Amino acid sequence: MKVLWEGVMPAVTTKFTSDDQLDLAMFEKNIKAQIAAGVHGIILGGTLGEASTLEQEEKVTLIKKSVELADGKIPVIMNVAEQSTKGAIAAAQLAEKVGANGLMLLPPMRYKATDYETVAYFKAVASSTSLPIMLYNNPVDYKIEVTLDMLEELIQCENIQAIKESTRDITNVIRIQNRFGDRVKVFTGVDTLGLESLVIGAVGWVAGLVCAYPAETVAIYELVKAGRIEEALKIYRWFMPLLELDISPQLVQNIKLAEVATGIGTEYVRAPRLPLQGAERERVLAVIDTAMKHRPVLPAYRNLKSMA
Repeated sequence: MKVLWEGVMPAVTTKFTSDDQLDLAMFEKNIKAQIAAGVHGIILGGTLGEASTLEQEEKVTLIKKSVELADGKIPVIMNVAEQSTKGAIAAAQLAEKVGANGLMLLPPMRYKATDYETVAYFKAVASSTSLPIMLYNNPVDYKIEVTLDMLEELIQCENIQAIKESTRDITNVIRIQNRFGDRVKVFTGVDTLGLESLVIGAVGWVAGLVCAYPAETVAIYELVKAGRIEEALKIYRWFMPLLELDISPQLVQNIKLAEVATGIGTEYVRAPRLPLQGAERERVLAVIDTAMKHRPVLPAYRNLKSMA
């Protein structure tokens, strides 16, 4: 199916059993909750999906299961994060072969590539597949920035169509749109800048806490799109302590604890990650508990008339 590159796309967590196998039953429960809430796509195998610890056959299983559950209603996007260009091309081609509708592409892992090397890497992967691609621009975590000049060169590849903007510089949303217009669809990739980015023009939100709170996240997006900013802001203020759990090295453990609270996940992670312990665990649980006690009643956010 065609990827529209708009709306809320959860970077879903990978569900594991207590004996470290894929928990497809809980995965299905979560994906169904995302679809019921009105998300606009599913992104697999990102940082939240514990991609670095997944085997290729597990990635294939997750793609096939997600495509089955999506049933043509929303696109399934596979993350590609590899150490070599050869490995990234193989991963992209495999994702396409088994049914993914699009790709989210990270720069080379581990090696801090130069601008020239990064552009060559992205172009090589894009040229190897017909799938549409969202680039992931996150120099804070991955130490490589996709600059506007690099993006100018990269969009020579027609299937490079969107960018997940995670520089933490919110004005970059405007810079990209000023230079490229609709040619590059800009998504915010930082939960704590979600509403602000949407207000100034981002067309979508690759979100983290949506994994536990899909309705609240989609409601914010739809309300902003409809120009009902005050209503969106009321939900966002409640959401902020939870959203801050996303900007942490332990974001996977944090968000999985939140999924437990909302009944659509477990806290099993794959080693070397381990469940939170001690004071930090108590702190995160307190944030979640407070939020659950004051969870907002949402307006009827589906099918609102857009201001666009």
